[in-house]
Amino acid sequence: MREEGTMAGRLEGRVAAVTGASRGLGRATAALLAAEGAMVALLDLKAHWAQAAADEIIAAGGRAVGLGCDVSDREALTDTLGSINDAHGRFDVLVNNAMWNVYEPLAAIRPESLDRMIGVGFSGVIWGMQAAAPLMAASGGGSIVNIASVSALLGIPNGVAYCGVKAGVAGMTRAAAAELGAMNIRVNAVAPSTVDTEGVRRVVSEERIAMRIGQTPLGRLGTTEDIAKAVRYLACDDSDFVTGQMLTVDGGLATALS
Repeated sequence: MREEGTMAGRLEGRVAAVTGASRGLGRATAALLAAEGAMVALLDLKAHWAQAAADEIIAAGGRAVGLGCDVSDREALTDTLGSINDAHGRFDVLVNNAMWNVYEPLAAIRPESLDRMIGVGFSGVIWGMQAAAPLMAASGGGSIVNIASVSALLGIPNGVAYCGVKAGVAGMTRAAAAELGAMNIRVNAVAPSTVDTEGVRRVVSEERIAMRIGQTPLGRLGTTEDIAKAVRYLACDDSDFVTGQMLTVDGGLATALS
């Protein structure tokens, strides 16, 4: 975090929430927004998961709180964002990062996995934007950043459901930007490629990781910090005339494969 006497961060005085924030991309994003001066609420399915990540931010000198919330539950998410606004008197930034995913061949997709994927990764984004918009409008405006994926642009074997959900996130981002601009609310998306996390290393073979690195012009996987920095740009005033965009952060992968 910033040292005493240094310049104020780009999000000083703002209140932000990040969903799916207990690990990986969400955790890195929450930490970076807090480092820029925001009060950050970390949301995840289990409150103790979220609070453990929030405690790291607090130990580093930032302001954070961990909250349990199932983003697929419209009422629960609305109440949670409302409680953040009530506690801090404003609401400025929402990062819709939460996702539940399983890769399955088309013939093997099951109703229960599809319902959960859509509930968290698609409906949860809509419920988040729906709940955040009036709170942001009351604060004079704000920024919503949805986490999409280059999978919205590419065909991924065994990824029919995932690609469909992320393409939906890209589409709803553009539509929400057109609708909410009059309220001074910007809506953008970040589309990562494969990010080098513990979870990815656990479920993706070394052979496939090597193949993906070979396909990427910049010759490496993305890091959580790469994606968090893109979110920071879209969350702060550096991008105050940017809305309805999907910023692809993939080392050139989508361009190389198009």
